[in-house]
Amino acid sequence: MKIEKETQDKIQELQISEQTLQNILLQKQAFQFEMNEIESCMGEVEKSQGDIFKIAGQIMLKTDKKSVQKDLEEKKKLVELRIKTIEKQESLLKDKVSSLRKNIDDSLAKKEK
Repeated sequence: MKIEKETQDKIQELQISEQTLQNILLQKQAFQFEMNEIESCMGEVEKSQGDIFKIAGQIMLKTDKKSVQKDLEEKKKLVELRIKTIEKQESLLKDKVSSLRKNIDDSLAKKEK
């Protein structure tokens, strides 16, 4: 069965969209891992009674608890924003992939008749 050029183009676009979606899901997973790390650090800082140290490059610096908490809160907000942005991209791409699949299926079904 010979596939029309338009259908071939849609199949290629579908493959590219699926690969892009896979990359977005990997990015989302990485940010979720980072979020878990931040939340874990926030819990440890909250429990701490003594000195707090922060790694800056290859050195460790003594710092105050409020400063570390503020930094972690800012990082958390930034990662939350990135996750929301990625989720929007993910949703749009899923819709596109679904639409392309339907179009391809319809085109192939018409060709078989």
